[in-house]
Amino acid sequence: MGCTKMVSRQFTGITRSTEAVLEHVGDAAWITRMSYAANGQAETPKQSGGPLQGLRFAVKDNMDVLGVATTAGCPTFAYAAREDAQVVHRLLEAGASLEGKTNLDQFACGLNGTRSPYGAVPNAFNPAYVSGGSSSGSAYVVATGQVDFALGTDTAGSGRVPAGLNNIVGLKPSRGLISARGVVPAAQNVDCVSIFARTVAVAADVLRACMGYDDADPFSCRVPMASQALPASFRFGVPNALNFFGDALAEAAFAQAIQNLTRLGGQAVTIDYAPLAQAAAMLYESALVSQRYAAVQPFFDVHEADVIEPVRSIIAKGRQYSAADYIHAEIELKRLEKQAERMWQQMDVLLVPTAPTHYTIAQMQADPVVCNRNLGQYTNFVNLFDYAALSVPSQIRADGLPFGITLIGRAGSDWQLADLGQRYHHATGLLQGATDVPLPEPRVIADLQTPATIRVAVVGAHLSGMPLNQQLTARGARLVGSVHTAPDYRFFALPNSQPPKPGLLRVEAGQGAPIALEIWEMPVAHYGSFVALIPAPLGIGTLELADGSTVQGFLCEPQALIEATDITHFGGWRAYIASIAVNTST
Repeated sequence: MGCTKMVSRQFTGITRSTEAVLEHVGDAAWITRMSYAANGQAETPKQSGGPLQGLRFAVKDNMDVLGVATTAGCPTFAYAAREDAQVVHRLLEAGASLEGKTNLDQFACGLNGTRSPYGAVPNAFNPAYVSGGSSSGSAYVVATGQVDFALGTDTAGSGRVPAGLNNIVGLKPSRGLISARGVVPAAQNVDCVSIFARTVAVAADVLRACMGYDDADPFSCRVPMASQALPASFRFGVPNALNFFGDALAEAAFAQAIQNLTRLGGQAVTIDYAPLAQAAAMLYESALVSQRYAAVQPFFDVHEADVIEPVRSIIAKGRQYSAADYIHAEIELKRLEKQAERMWQQMDVLLVPTAPTHYTIAQMQADPVVCNRNLGQYTNFVNLFDYAALSVPSQIRADGLPFGITLIGRAGSDWQLADLGQRYHHATGLLQGATDVPLPEPRVIADLQTPATIRVAVVGAHLSGMPLNQQLTARGARLVGSVHTAPDYRFFALPNSQPPKPGLLRVEAGQGAPIALEIWEMPVAHYGSFVALIPAPLGIGTLELADGSTVQGFLCEPQALIEATDITHFGGWRAYIASIAVNTST
């Protein structure tokens, strides 16, 4: 049933009376869609100009939007907001256009997207599977391209699990970095407003626009932000105990993710996951669950019957604990946090699966507590220990479902995670969300101070995992991404070269083919020593890429190719080396 309300919204320099048409639509991802009419013309009011001009966004329906009902996924709870949540206000001031409010697990209690009277939100890749929650609708509308970004909230993983299950980016900032004023809390002292986008760069733009101290939010913080990117050679932690709940495809995908991160300059370090797992269990299995009850106590005590299961039972469980129980739980949590602190002596960033498996909606509804708990296997502890986290897509599995990884850092590491996460995401070559749109060129995370660098294209023995790659990594170079040349090159295997090397030659238009290569970024201070290692007949010249841009890269002198083997039809060095390995084995 639709409803119509008169709404007066005010923006800098603009005061406009508008008719906001609010509808409960068939798409379970939305609770409210908004359209604005001014003088008979459809228009979405927005600030003119601003860093987010032209971007459309949605907000999870536990956030206030002036004149629109905030439901938190519970119709009986609904109230008309008298002002925008602070984060919504900042985004509108930055020029973004609000499209509506999205479905969620009721009272943000769940990680699966099925706990809502407005319907279960399906997975963007296969509607039989869950979307992940509680920010289910926000993730879905981003993944399907209905908006450019969306806000969620994250207490136990609600800003990450839906991202991982839908092939999008989920940025969970350091606690208190974004004001939560005007957001219905789930567990107020650990809640975070989170950001969904199809690229890390957009998520970073949104964070930059909406972050900031708010003295009207008791949990707002002035977070000291790391200003240096992670080193080119960095250490990433991998849990010593991994559980994928029988999902072999997820297990294989995470093993591949470890290799992918290693190619970016990382070194895997095994860490003790026990204190993290114990803290994760405490969120729902200790007196900490009383935070859920405290968040909605006045409503819940009167309208308990209007809350759906299993949300009702989870919230009601919070009543059984005493103040002493809660203090004991907080002390135990601090003890575990001290234990976990040791792992940061071994690593710069922690790598975990965003979610260990996928469940169908039917599976989730048949066993809602256990399946939901399993989805939070690698997320529940993050806010309890005040870490920052970024979920990025990693691959599309053989069954067509997405697999994502999460990079976790200490509070204030948000820009570092964005930089590394963008490099990882763009190296996968995946499409954006559930759309057919390729990833754009990565953008510099402007909030980080970086030394002067130069980009160089490599095509053979310097590729990641190849024998001479250490000549790059030893000089602080890092992998930017994988691309192809323009279709005007021929590719040769040079005779008598050790280790085996190829030669790349530019030819007349129509006489060549695109050749796969990697772009590496190296500090300018080390570039000269790298070039000095390159033996004749190879050298550095200007390569044209498939998109028409140019980059410095390896070329070969034509006379050296007279006795070389033309391997252009392989399309790249990896494919050629793989063919040699096959022929040798047979």
